[in-house]
Amino acid sequence: MGRPFATLWGATAIANVGDGVLLAAVPLLVASITDNPALVGWAVFVQRLPWLLFSLISGVVVDRIDRRRLIVVVHLLRATLIGGLVLAVWGDAVSVPVIYAVAFLLGTCETLGDNASVSLLPATVRVEDLPRANARMEMVYSVINQLTAPPLGAALFAVAVALPFGVNAATYVVAALLIASLRGALPAPAPAPARTPARERRRVRAEIAEGVRWLWNQPVIRLVAIVLTLMNVTLVAGFSLLVLYATEILGLGEVGYGLLYSASAAGGLLGALCAARLHARFGPPLLLRAALVLETLTHVGLALAGTVWLAAPVLLLFGAHNAVFRVVIRTLRQRAVPDALRGRVESVFMMFSMGGAALGALVGGPIAGLLGVTGPFWISAALMSVLTLVAWRPFGRQVADAARGDRGVAAAGGQTGAATGEPPRGDEPASR
Repeated sequence: MGRPFATLWGATAIANVGDGVLLAAVPLLVASITDNPALVGWAVFVQRLPWLLFSLISGVVVDRIDRRRLIVVVHLLRATLIGGLVLAVWGDAVSVPVIYAVAFLLGTCETLGDNASVSLLPATVRVEDLPRANARMEMVYSVINQLTAPPLGAALFAVAVALPFGVNAATYVVAALLIASLRGALPAPAPAPARTPARERRRVRAEIAEGVRWLWNQPVIRLVAIVLTLMNVTLVAGFSLLVLYATEILGLGEVGYGLLYSASAAGGLLGALCAARLHARFGPPLLLRAALVLETLTHVGLALAGTVWLAAPVLLLFGAHNAVFRVVIRTLRQRAVPDALRGRVESVFMMFSMGGAALGALVGGPIAGLLGVTGPFWISAALMSVLTLVAWRPFGRQVADAARGDRGVAAAGGQTGAATGEPPRGDEPASR
């Protein structure tokens, strides 16, 4: 789909190698220091917390400056932070507070980098190619971040504790160089409004409010944001403790934990391969309803599974549904949001969804301390059952009404696709 998309795709693929390695290595590093389930789960919470604190401000930054340059700077900052963690591990100075500090700073970088990347993608492809482009990005996430890199990260951790973190830092540097090569390859951004004294005095919170108002006035985007927030609370409450679930319930070691993660990734690959066709064949309403049911069954299945032979198929099915779900909701957002507002609206959406993930990570550990490692899955299954009943009708009616427009969800807010101002070539994580 052209050099700009190919470059963005390649940089995303390389960065996801590092992200996937880190995905397995960080829980293993925390678990090597403490077996307290709350402390293990809170490592995820600390990394998600910046989305609650800084996401809205980050959205303003993404809309104000060159998104390509911002991604380059963020990748280099990530490499520096991980390099510091490597030194701490080598110097035997690593501790839970040190890991938390690095996780918090990495999460802060994510509020800028992930938003900018998702907001940049529509500028690299035609509008009608967005489902295909998002599906290809989802393949990168599934194959690399979830399937191949976590076992690699666990294996590297078994060889030398610092090794996976060094690999992670190197991937960020390479990704930064690739994104830097996009200079001059993207369409010129729309000219900025004339500089006037009134505009110069405009405060950041006024720009934030503009993005919040736009999202809240779009019925479908608002509905998906609320539902996704609650789904992430239930999902991360259990998945933040997956390393303990793998070792204590399934009896797996470090490498086995990484391979278990790969079951979900294999399903994600299958889902990503089919996502664009499923989107065209069945449409968003049916796919979103199916996501509610499959998410509920995931929690029940993991709570009941006592062996890897039962847990792995459940994670395989979850991965497939999750990939399709991510493509559907990302395409809905990208087709609806005007380019000038994309960073701010994406920041509001991500604050909701990542805030749900942070809350899930915060409560998952204490629930496991009271009810055992499978306790969060049982609680999540009950909450997802209620959410499915509540969201079932709106997901059919409101999403179907929005999908009648040529540009999808924008119609739900009383706008046609052309009225959104998005150019002909034109957002977790990969972020859910």
